[in-house]
Amino acid sequence: MDNKMLPLVSIGMPTFNRADGYLKEAIQCAVNQTYPNLEIIISDNCSADNTAELVAGFSDPRIQYHQQTSNIGAINNYNYILKQSKGEYFLMLHSDDTIDSDHIESCIRALGDKSEVGIICTGVRVIDQNGKTIAERPNQTAGLSFSDYVLHWFENKIAIYMCNTLYNTKKLKEIGGFSSPKNLYPDTLALFYLLAEMGSAAVHDVKAGFRMHSGNTGTAVKVADWCDDSLYLLKVICDLAPDRKETLREKGMRYFCRQNYGIAATMVPPSRLFWAYTIVAKKFKFSYSPLQYALEKDIKPRLRKMKKRIF
Repeated sequence: MDNKMLPLVSIGMPTFNRADGYLKEAIQCAVNQTYPNLEIIISDNCSADNTAELVAGFSDPRIQYHQQTSNIGAINNYNYILKQSKGEYFLMLHSDDTIDSDHIESCIRALGDKSEVGIICTGVRVIDQNGKTIAERPNQTAGLSFSDYVLHWFENKIAIYMCNTLYNTKKLKEIGGFSSPKNLYPDTLALFYLLAEMGSAAVHDVKAGFRMHSGNTGTAVKVADWCDDSLYLLKVICDLAPDRKETLREKGMRYFCRQNYGIAATMVPPSRLFWAYTIVAKKFKFSYSPLQYALEKDIKPRLRKMKKRIF
């Protein structure tokens, strides 16, 4: 790749008390990028561990370390990092996620002859606490319109994570950075705003890893909050594509209803699950039957196991 006139890319890394966990691996992923024109912005959200010492040990001039004097919350920390960034494109790399060494280079190469786009996405893998791959999803979004992109997401053909997405920094700042009413879909909301206005570029290959573990955000959030943020996101999507509003709303109500049953199932004890499912069903006007979801998630897997034992 010709180093002349390459756009500056900002890698933002919010962290909190991860010096003894995944932080070192995440920083190593950033400094090992084959793409030459980078800045790496780490914002320590008032950690009580030795994060400062760990970061200082890298001695990389591209790293900017910011230490908050008090915990400003996750979303404020995201937007603090964004405010510091000077790159034309911005990647938010959580301190427990990973990116391949050619992640940024692949994304910028995918621009081709385009002067700029709203987002650039790669394929993504889900990894466990030990870094073992649980699932992989190549990126199938090349050439899709905004509406088709969303519909593919509703059909679970697209995985949206921060670690596999480069955002147009200027436009991201113009829309106010990362936020949603309950701050549960801040990255997805930003992605759709940028996609609708500026389009996208796509890298088919898997180049990023989202780590699934017990510390992922959202497990302690109220079921109703997830529903409300989902409904807000759906309204924005429909407003961004008025010509296909009815189709998107119908598909989206079913998608989010089912998604929120799943979220509820991870958040409440079995004794309160019927209550949680009722909240979700009412919020989404019974677009997807809670009984059908329960059958899919409980009874059908048991039947498959029984069949394996018999045959």
